[in-house]
Amino acid sequence: MNMTDENTTDSDYYDLYYEDQMCKKDEVVKVGSILIPLFFSLVVVLSCIGNILVLVTLALYENIKSLINVFILNLALSNLLFTFGLPFWASYFIWGWTFGDIGCKAVKFLFYVGFYSSVLFLTLMTIQSYMTVVHPLSDWEKCRGFSVAPFIVWILSGAVSLLGSLHSKVIPHFNNAYCEYDSVEMKSGIAYFQNAFFFFAFLIMSFCYGRMLRTITKKQTNKRRKTVRLTFVIVLVFFIVWAPYNIVMFLKSLTDQNIHPFTDCTVSIRLDYAYYACRMLAFTHCCLNPAFLVFVDAKFRNNLRAIPRRILCKDLSL
Repeated sequence: MNMTDENTTDSDYYDLYYEDQMCKKDEVVKVGSILIPLFFSLVVVLSCIGNILVLVTLALYENIKSLINVFILNLALSNLLFTFGLPFWASYFIWGWTFGDIGCKAVKFLFYVGFYSSVLFLTLMTIQSYMTVVHPLSDWEKCRGFSVAPFIVWILSGAVSLLGSLHSKVIPHFNNAYCEYDSVEMKSGIAYFQNAFFFFAFLIMSFCYGRMLRTITKKQTNKRRKTVRLTFVIVLVFFIVWAPYNIVMFLKSLTDQNIHPFTDCTVSIRLDYAYYACRMLAFTHCCLNPAFLVFVDAKFRNNLRAIPRRILCKDLSL
C-alpha cells in the first residue's frame, strides 16, 4: 500500500505500511484509545465551566459594549465551539467514526472555526492591550475597523474551516471508518497553513508584548514588576502550548509524503506518541483562556467571586 494512495487515512488509528514492510501500531492505538478520550473529557468539563462562567460574568457585571469585553465574549464562544468538537474526537479514538459523512464535515467545520477564531481573538486582545499601554491617548477604539473586527474574524475562520470541511470524508478501513481529508496533499496543505498561521500570530503577540514591556519598564509604578511578569507569562504559555503541536504536526506531514527518515517504523511510532502528547497540551487552550482572564483582570476576578453571593442572596429573598 503506497502512502500516496488517496485512500490513505490518519496514521494515529491503524497500521501503516511502508513499501513491503508492515509497521504495527497496535500499542499506539491502544494507548490513544484510553488516554485521549479521558483527557478530552476532562478538558470538555473544565472548558464548559470556565467559559460559561465568563459569559455569565460578562452578562451580569460588565459593559458588553466595551471593545475588550466584546473580544472576551467572542473568545469564550470560540472556545466553546472548539470544545464541542472534542467529545466526537474522543468517541473517534474508541470506536472509529460513527457519525456519517455529513457529521464528519460538520464536526471538522465547527472544530476548526473554534480553533482559528480563538487564536485570532486572542491576538486582537493582545493588540488591544498594546494600544492601551503604548498609545493610551489614541482614539483607536472608535475606528470602525475595530468595531467590525469580530465579524471579520468569524467570516475568515468560517471560510478557512469550510475549505477543509468540504475536503473531508469518511474513509472505510477493514471493520472501521475514519473521518479524514480526501488526499495527502490536502492534509499536508492544512498542516502547513496551520503552522504559518500559528507563527504569524505569535510574531504579532511577541511584538506587542515586547513593546508593552518596554513601555511599562519606563513607568515607575507599584504594579510594574507584576505586569512585566504577567505579560511574559502570557506569551511564554501561548508558545509552550502551541509550538510543540505545530512542530510535530509538520513532521507528521513529512511522514504522509513518504519522506525518509520519517517512514522508518520506529521513528513513526515515536512521532505518533509525541503527537498524542502535544495535541493534548495544545487542546487545553480552551481551558487556559478563561484562567488567563481571571489571572489578568482583578475586576473580572472580583465579579466572578460575587456570582455565588448574588445567587445566594436571590435565593434568600425568595
